[in-house]
Amino acid sequence: MQIPDDELILSAKSGARSAGEAFHLLIDRHAAAMLRLAETLVPRSQDAEDLLQETFLAAFRGVGTFEGRSSVKTWLYAILFRQAALFRRRRGMTSLALSDDASRLTPSHTDAIEARLDLQAALARLPGDFRAILILRELDGLSYDEIASVLALPRGTVESRLHRARAALRKMLSI
Repeated sequence: MQIPDDELILSAKSGARSAGEAFHLLIDRHAAAMLRLAETLVPRSQDAEDLLQETFLAAFRGVGTFEGRSSVKTWLYAILFRQAALFRRRRGMTSLALSDDASRLTPSHTDAIEARLDLQAALARLPGDFRAILILRELDGLSYDEIASVLALPRGTVESRLHRARAALRKMLSI
């Protein structure tokens, strides 16, 4: 049976000997989805891995500040977005940068590759705030309230940006 995130975060906050193990279980549970998101926020895979490490370090340092007002996943995503903003600022980047590392595009079927490249190109043309909301909702399955919490936006703003982002993406892909 899998230990719920809430129990793991309580253990991680306790400072007990098992706190590190609990934190590592949380990281293991969320690392793949967070790396996928990080890869959309910075231009290269190596940068995404660095960003993820910085995020986990910030989460570890701030685990005592987790108040439980959001899910652990939402809390980690919010840290990732803050770390990505710091990363871009340090490197003089002004907007979200969709990864250009094509090595992750390895489906076996040519049509699937072409469709994915079309989607990646369309996402790259979207404004960063639209792209982030689409990724959080459609790829990571966050609720509107969770997205609002991660991006520090009102729920209505999330809803309207998501609507506009979907419309723009449909137009670009002629769906």
